[in-house]
Amino acid sequence: MSLATVHSRALDGLAAAPVTVEVHLANGLPSFTVVGLADTEVKEARERVRAALQNSGLSFPTNKRITVNLAPADLPKEGGRFDLPMALGLLAANGQIDAARLARFECAGELSLAGELRPVRGALAMALALRQDGGQRELLLPETSAAEAALVDGLVVRQARHLLDVVAALQPEGETLPRAAALPRERPAGLPDLADIKGQAAPKRALEIAAAGNHSLLMVGPPGTGKSMLAQRLASLLPPLDDEAALESAAVLSLAGHFDITRWGQRPMRAPHHSASSVALVGGGSPPRPGEISLAQHGVLFLDELPEFPRAALEALREPLETGRILISRAARQAEFPARFQLVAAMNPCPCGHLGNPLRACRCTPDQVSRYQGRLSGPFLDRIDLLIEVPMIPARELQDLAPGERSTAVAARVAAAREQAIARQGVANAQLQAQNLATHAALEPAAKALLERSAERLGWSARSFHRVLRVARTVADLGRAEAIGAAHMAEAIQLRRGLPGAAGMTP
Repeated sequence: MSLATVHSRALDGLAAAPVTVEVHLANGLPSFTVVGLADTEVKEARERVRAALQNSGLSFPTNKRITVNLAPADLPKEGGRFDLPMALGLLAANGQIDAARLARFECAGELSLAGELRPVRGALAMALALRQDGGQRELLLPETSAAEAALVDGLVVRQARHLLDVVAALQPEGETLPRAAALPRERPAGLPDLADIKGQAAPKRALEIAAAGNHSLLMVGPPGTGKSMLAQRLASLLPPLDDEAALESAAVLSLAGHFDITRWGQRPMRAPHHSASSVALVGGGSPPRPGEISLAQHGVLFLDELPEFPRAALEALREPLETGRILISRAARQAEFPARFQLVAAMNPCPCGHLGNPLRACRCTPDQVSRYQGRLSGPFLDRIDLLIEVPMIPARELQDLAPGERSTAVAARVAAAREQAIARQGVANAQLQAQNLATHAALEPAAKALLERSAERLGWSARSFHRVLRVARTVADLGRAEAIGAAHMAEAIQLRRGLPGAAGMTP
């Protein structure tokens, strides 16, 4: 048989599109040609496959004209994932393995020059795509990748360490390859505890509300007040992910090669440096790769020193904050990635950092403060639910303060409030659509009057109006209240104050 077909998949955004690897052997001048919009890494597979076959003691058709077609031809292919399909296609076309047994598998894997199988990115994405397509075939992957793909229920995933193991299993009377077992889901490591932070009762309350409603949060205060410590402890307040959400989060991390089974079920916490570009934050490149907002799927994106981020990078966050997804468009293709993240940011109030600090005088002029805070646009601030100040506590008072409430106690209240919101409307309060607010965020007369007066006096946009209403709904849920009262609304309004000392910057 001079023609063989092997099934595989290429990564296309978060999807894993099916790819047919066709291998044809013909008479003529010896050559090895790969066609089908393959990038440099895929074309280099020719040398890896040749060496792997020869070093494994298998026959390589040196006197044949070899053509490998990766179909569909208009889908970009990248990485070393097609090494194994190419090698198996060559062996099937040359009659060294059973093509009928090979047809039962979808496979991917990089080959070493000695024939060992190396893991590939996106094993979870491949498994999810195969299950979505019906899971008619078995998945054949290197050992590490197979253990990752086995986390997806309803599939048969086979594993192999060496090319010879696969060849032996694909003989007419060969033994079946071992079935991969899912990676053990280890007990989550201990997270930083909220009790480590003394004082700061108001910021801790804001953190609890943000966790309960999945709200975005911006903390403003002098250096050393605990803004970063508060942000790092948000993960300890959030409820664990269910299996489906954990798979969605892990699939994006697997796509970027960052998947870690020790973090299974925990919400990811991403904290890029402020020198990150807009492509690093939202994704991009050719082919498109997920950015930090997608890697933080169902988790927290922490942006420290917020005004130091490039203006274009912050503006690129506006649409994902609203829609929960990012569509990356390039001349040749489009790729869509999920981006349902919780934004937590921290910043100093001025360039020197001491505006409003009772212990040190601020040396910035009003113009410098205005320019510094002006790095954050009004439309960007308009999309942040909670904007709070984190005050400086004198060291003498700090020593005498007792440890605060532990994260476990706060997390229990957060979980109860989340469950109440999910049971009522199916989503967290931050994702509650505007058209459903009248149904699920009923206001008492006093709360309604307070909200209308505040909106008129502070000049809120319709978006700000709705965001305050969602926060008030979360405050009421934490208080186990059915309707939103005046006290709940007053607290929500207080949590949406403008930047200190910046006239006209109130969102």
